[in-house]
Amino acid sequence: MNDVGVEATPATDEVDRSHRPVGIFLRGVAMGAADIVPGVSGGTIAFITGIYFRLLEAINAAPKAALRHLFRGHLKSFWIEIDGAFLLCLLAGILGSIVTLASAISFALEAYPVLIWSFFFGLILASVWHVGRQVRRYRYSLVLPLSAGIAVAWWITTLSVGQATPSAPLFFGAGALAICAMILPGISGSFILLIIGMYSPVLTAIKGGDIGILLLFMAGCVVGLLSIARLITWSFHHFHDHVLALLTGFMIGALNKVWPWKETLSWRTNSAGEQVPLQEVSIMPASYAELTGQDPQIALAIVLALAGLFLVFALEWVGSRYQQPVSGAQSEM
Repeated sequence: MNDVGVEATPATDEVDRSHRPVGIFLRGVAMGAADIVPGVSGGTIAFITGIYFRLLEAINAAPKAALRHLFRGHLKSFWIEIDGAFLLCLLAGILGSIVTLASAISFALEAYPVLIWSFFFGLILASVWHVGRQVRRYRYSLVLPLSAGIAVAWWITTLSVGQATPSAPLFFGAGALAICAMILPGISGSFILLIIGMYSPVLTAIKGGDIGILLLFMAGCVVGLLSIARLITWSFHHFHDHVLALLTGFMIGALNKVWPWKETLSWRTNSAGEQVPLQEVSIMPASYAELTGQDPQIALAIVLALAGLFLVFALEWVGSRYQQPVSGAQSEM
């Protein structure tokens, strides 16, 4: 037994290094940056960086932990049961990323749309491969959830951007709806906000530091998150491969939203008095050049898409380095 323990210790240390506060914080930063971009899901980032199920477990533990420990004054027990250090580091990364990168990402999407969308296209394309590989046994019954996921996500990406009159209940509801989408790989919470006309008001509140509005939005996020996390966890326990097939379909369908070359069919005036696209369709690079008179930047777009692909593959490689030693140690036990 002692020999096994000695051999397992280095592997355990390696796993600990991959999940230290800095690593979790950086994953949160990546999730926050993704959540700002309409069409990219923070849930996708959580999945490919290996913290998706840990996040679900921590969220699911919160209600019971509150009843058993928090309301009785057992703060330390509550903190441990909800994996508080993990959630705090992750949330700090997400919120820090959203607050600091919101303006920069919005500017980049306006100034370099083809290149930025190309990068996210490559990232999601590689994520399709990554999530699809997690299926335990491929069989014909998975075609139905895969097809349903593709159809639903593709349909969502074709919906016109909506306009809404911001109100307190609407901010709360928008938070609940957006977080449900954000936690699902392949479904973009920020794009859902765009569709219901709340993306601009929420982004304005973030940039302006409107604490009251942001607290309402976050309260909606908490309610939505506690609801959807338990459903997702139950689904994975009972229909693991079918849920993965559905999520893979979501990602494939979402590729339509992040396709770099778009034709704008109609425009709208946002709250700042600016003309922004209302409805867009994906087109080929040659058609994009003809319609807009702009360089489709095909070579650079391919480079950025490959960068997105490489990033996902690199994350998976790093994750496998931490997982393989543990498996080996466990097999020896």
